[in-house]
Amino acid sequence: MPKVPRITRELGENLAISALAFLAQDPERLGAFLSQSGIGPQMIRKAAADPAFLAGVLDHVVADEPLLLAVADYAGVSPETVEQAHLALSGEGERGVS
Repeated sequence: MPKVPRITRELGENLAISALAFLAQDPERLGAFLSQSGIGPQMIRKAAADPAFLAGVLDHVVADEPLLLAVADYAGVSPETVEQAHLALSGEGERGVS
């Protein structure tokens, strides 16, 4: 199993932004995410500055294994790294996160 790098808040936020960019490439995927999050497409830019929103992006991604694998491939990281970033942003991985 590949070693997962130490996940900082900044790395977690960057991965969430990459995941959002991946979702935005496909109207169906983006629509599903927007429907789940309850925000409109016009609010994405503003919401992307909110760490809680970014945690929600990764929450959406890790809940769907094929999506998780696709996002990890797109971002050039392991699926475990995306999962650790999700934990870091959601507050579940507070220990060891800076």
